[in-house]
Amino acid sequence: MTDGVSAKEIHDARTIWDYHLMHHQLEPVNVGIGLGSHDLGVATFAAKLYHEQLFPVIVFTGASSRTTAARFPRGEAVHYREHAVELGVPATAIRIETRATNTGENIALTRALLAATGTSVSSVLLISKPYMERRAFATCQKVWPEVRAICASEPIGFDDYLASIGDTKLVLDMLVGDLQRVMEYPALGFAVDQVVPDDVESAYHRLISAGYTSRLMTV
Repeated sequence: MTDGVSAKEIHDARTIWDYHLMHHQLEPVNVGIGLGSHDLGVATFAAKLYHEQLFPVIVFTGASSRTTAARFPRGEAVHYREHAVELGVPATAIRIETRATNTGENIALTRALLAATGTSVSSVLLISKPYMERRAFATCQKVWPEVRAICASEPIGFDDYLASIGDTKLVLDMLVGDLQRVMEYPALGFAVDQVVPDDVESAYHRLISAGYTSRLMTV
């Protein structure tokens, strides 16, 4: 067990984790987009990809949420920018979008910001926490279908990710919440459909029954 979480629950969480990863091949794009969350590793990995010359401009997007207000009191995008600058990314290469409170707004407001600055965009690299890759991709396909979207996240295993966050229940709650959104958002017009394998959906329902519900939305 990990922090009171059973081995079966960890197994189910790992099944969902693996599903969320898109396994896209990285290649140069016009813009990198760092999607705000509680995970500062997003900014760390975005800085690494910038130094590898995968994009000339990074947009960090995100206000604060109930899970990030204490950790990032000035807003997710602001803290991400500060961290990237500490890692050697020139401030001139970073734009921030500070109003978005969900993934659809992350994409839509970033698109508007780039259009307002005259930045030509045909391809983007969506940089997120690992278990947000699929939702980010499905959302971008709906909100900004004209661009070619590639997903990326810090290359870290599930067990190491749990250790890095230090709150196993939070991660499992977030895994479940992200999967619910992957499944429910298409009907709400927020994202395109994604096929959900039976074993993934079964793991999802077991974790809900076990009480991992704090990140579920009411539908």
